[in-house]
Amino acid sequence: MKSLTPEFLDALTFSDRQMASLALIGTFQGKQALYGEQLPDILKAMRKIAQVESAESSNRIEGIEAPRKRIQGIVLESTNPENRPEQEIAGYRDALALVHESAKEMDFSIGVIRQLHTVMYRYLPQPGGSWKPTDNEIIERNSDGSRVVRFRPVSAVGTPHAMEDLTQGFKRAFHSEERPGLIVGPLAVLDFLCIHPFSDGNGRTSRLLTLQLLYKMGFEVGRFISLERVIEESKKTYYEALRVSSEGWHEGTHDPHPWLNYFWGVLIRAYSEFSDRVGALNRGAGGKAAQVRKAVNRMTRPFSLSDLQAECPGISLPTIKRELGAMKEEGLVMLTGRGRGAKWSRLD
Repeated sequence: MKSLTPEFLDALTFSDRQMASLALIGTFQGKQALYGEQLPDILKAMRKIAQVESAESSNRIEGIEAPRKRIQGIVLESTNPENRPEQEIAGYRDALALVHESAKEMDFSIGVIRQLHTVMYRYLPQPGGSWKPTDNEIIERNSDGSRVVRFRPVSAVGTPHAMEDLTQGFKRAFHSEERPGLIVGPLAVLDFLCIHPFSDGNGRTSRLLTLQLLYKMGFEVGRFISLERVIEESKKTYYEALRVSSEGWHEGTHDPHPWLNYFWGVLIRAYSEFSDRVGALNRGAGGKAAQVRKAVNRMTRPFSLSDLQAECPGISLPTIKRELGAMKEEGLVMLTGRGRGAKWSRLD
């Protein structure tokens, strides 16, 4: 589509800083196999945490929420969904599992895109997988409650042709030796979001496609660190990068660099966190204390002891309590409530 034509790709140039980001991601990628061979038990625990966080964050970005314990039960398949938000989360769980298991064999194709959307909607009354029947708009809500149209995607009539162009353009560019996957992949996601082919669920589908494309390129950090959580924690930057890079998209005059920089930044942050967490878990008691502190610093809202335990696999509850106590003395966290309803909050 617009970002994947040979003419558009040929005109792209990159700064030294951007090339350094790509080199850094490549360096991180080279360490993946080594960690897998040396620390299988640690990585297994991290996978479970990432699965829960991904289902929680990707849905919460779209305003779909449920209690953390319910989400944990649904994602780990011990709890049946009981209402609409939980059905949405269960569907994302299944689509995410499909990507984790089969991404390397999945093409970036119309069939796969519609399949992921269908799986995501399998617990809902309305079926998924169909292109939008009517035009849609991307609305921005101002702080005063007013609404403004930020972007008008491709029309419903034009969507089938646009999606065909997108998937064929990706196939052509991805298999060209001149087109690095870390450029072609994020541009395909940008075009997908600008087409906005479904009536609902486009954002969540784009995040599943992001993971699928990264797997296909050999970048597996999303198996152990939730990319959806990293995106949620930088949500304002995500929307701003998308807004700037979609300006002029219909005319093919848009600037993809803000979106590319954001995409690469998410990967770098995820890989950095991956290295830090694996290292901390592998260094013993001192490392465990550091791991608790890093987990606390990742919390964006009040959290319970059980929430923190889920973030710190292999670390005992006494160690977690001890480190929380030390952080409280240092004025870094505070405790509100008592008993099972007690919550910790960061004070930064």
